[in-house]
Amino acid sequence: MPIPNPSVSDHAIKEQQRQQAREAERRKKERALEEGLEESFPASDPVNVIQPVHDKPAKLEKRRGF
Repeated sequence: MPIPNPSVSDHAIKEQQRQQAREAERRKKERALEEGLEESFPASDPVNVIQPVHDKPAKLEKRRGF
């Protein structure tokens, strides 16, 4: 019968806690994704993650009255 090693037991417990934390984070992200999809449904266009770049010369022309 092997002698229990506390450091091995501690490692196993910490690994189990890390696994549970990863799983909880995955579930949190999945819920956030589902919520975002439900709030944007139905939509003709997908949600834009980045803002489009504005055309600076067109703004200058508007100010000058061209």
